[in-house]
Amino acid sequence: MSAAAPTERPKATTPTSLGGLLPFMRPYRLQIGLAVVFLILAAVATLLFPLALRHLIDGGLVSLDRGAQTMGLRGHFLQLFGVAVLLGLSSALRFYFVSWLGDRITADLRNAVYSHVLRQSPQFFETTQTGEVLSRLTTDTTLVQTVVGSSLSMGLRNLVTGLGALVMLVWTNPYVMTQVLLILLLVVLPSMWFGRRVRKLSRASQDRVADSSAIAAEVLNAIPIVQSYTAENREARRFADATEHAFSTAVRRSRARSGLVAFIIISTAALLLWGLYQGTQAVIAGDISAGHLGQTVVYIIILAGAVAVLGEVYGDLLRAAGASERLMELLSLESPVQSPAQPVAAAQPQGGSALVFEQITFHYPSRPAQAALAGFSLDVKPGQTVALVGPSGAGKSTVFGLLLRYYDPASGRIALDGVPIDQLSLHDLRSRIGIVPQDPVIFSTSALENIRYGKPGASDEQVRTAAHAAFADEFISKLPEGYDTFLGERGVRLSGGQRQRIAIARATLKNPPLLLLDEATSALDAQSERMVQAALESAMKDRTTLVIAHRLATVQQADHIVVLDHGRLVEQGTHAQLVARGGVYAGLAALQFNA
Repeated sequence: MSAAAPTERPKATTPTSLGGLLPFMRPYRLQIGLAVVFLILAAVATLLFPLALRHLIDGGLVSLDRGAQTMGLRGHFLQLFGVAVLLGLSSALRFYFVSWLGDRITADLRNAVYSHVLRQSPQFFETTQTGEVLSRLTTDTTLVQTVVGSSLSMGLRNLVTGLGALVMLVWTNPYVMTQVLLILLLVVLPSMWFGRRVRKLSRASQDRVADSSAIAAEVLNAIPIVQSYTAENREARRFADATEHAFSTAVRRSRARSGLVAFIIISTAALLLWGLYQGTQAVIAGDISAGHLGQTVVYIIILAGAVAVLGEVYGDLLRAAGASERLMELLSLESPVQSPAQPVAAAQPQGGSALVFEQITFHYPSRPAQAALAGFSLDVKPGQTVALVGPSGAGKSTVFGLLLRYYDPASGRIALDGVPIDQLSLHDLRSRIGIVPQDPVIFSTSALENIRYGKPGASDEQVRTAAHAAFADEFISKLPEGYDTFLGERGVRLSGGQRQRIAIARATLKNPPLLLLDEATSALDAQSERMVQAALESAMKDRTTLVIAHRLATVQQADHIVVLDHGRLVEQGTHAQLVARGGVYAGLAALQFNA
């Protein structure tokens, strides 16, 4: 197993990369509008507080009449309490709607990415590790949720309050704050340089986390092999190296981000303190009142706090922008295999499908120089059983892959029941085909649901009938909870032969007109093989069947045998005809039957 190879990434990430989330936000305009309304109310309440404080100082504390002073203080404190109530209610409602939006948009995003990945062709999975996809579905979407459900709201609120405070400061102290604003340019330019550094390291950190996730997913899916080669320590070290690399990248990101935050806070505080100093001088000179100075102090505190929070939020936005960019990369991928815009509605055949391959040539994307099939032609009549034999790498599994449209051939034509398969919708095409693979897939659910996967709407009785036909009912009934027994991840609680019979029952339940058997009895012992072979022969009646087999004893009774070698059809005929011909098939038969 090789280490996860990081894929090439775009060089720059900016907060505008979050624009890819807009399609996921549009359905929730009402909730967004309400969140914005309450956000603005919270900002307005915050900005009203210094004004109320100024009135309290100038109107309630400076008055010489004690009675008027007492009544004035009550009124001013009621004003402050009213501002606090407005701030509390609007902040609570803003928090609710923003949190709801974060959770809802993240769920929609996860569903969209997962659904899109499921529709990618095998070519995608040849170049992208499963662990990386899982990292994007979990880590990246969590970052997006943090920003949409928290940081973005905080940033907008502090942006509004900060700008409001700045406007009030400029309005009430125009000369001093004009100086401050001019000097603020000296803060912005270095901050932009820091920001670029943080952006690059944020994206690199997320990529390194995805690399370690890819390694973990690969190893955990192959744990029996890892343990059989006593490679636990070696794999643990490999994972530790990947996580250490991710940690060191994260430390560099945090260091750069910390420097950015520190610079913004210190430089901004210095400039605002200069403005405060000028205000105190104005009070001493009698140009402004004490209440005016108090108002100025609170606005300066609001502005400084807003700038500090915006520095933090900007870092979160950069990380989320990188995560959003990675997710949008997945969503922008288009599978090279697509259903046609106007698919043909082919009639459901009776007695099996007719199948035609005409001069098929195909190269796997990962091996463009080597033809997996070259000039392959085959005509299969309805109800026929055709066996594909030949050495490993001859192209047998490629025939199945092209028939299922996992790939499209470079040239040639494949027709099912007289209709080219690229004119059928992928759903219609694949619903007509049942497959029993050499390595059966068992899902982490019950035996009943594993078989029902072939036909989701099937009744329990139909599932049991299919299990009987595949000789699976006997061992399923003996499981602790029968058909409701949980089979474990990838069917670890079953033997290889039992997993194979579950897969055969699943295909039998689907009842397709075309059946593909890829070494379907290879994992069975002699007794089970005889039972399953009989079940398969029964299932193959009234349908077309293609069989891949290395053990020629299983295909001697096939109607037609096709011999492939290096992607080319070299012989075809019945078992007796091919043995009599003395060619490639006869050589394979002599080796196996003599042994």
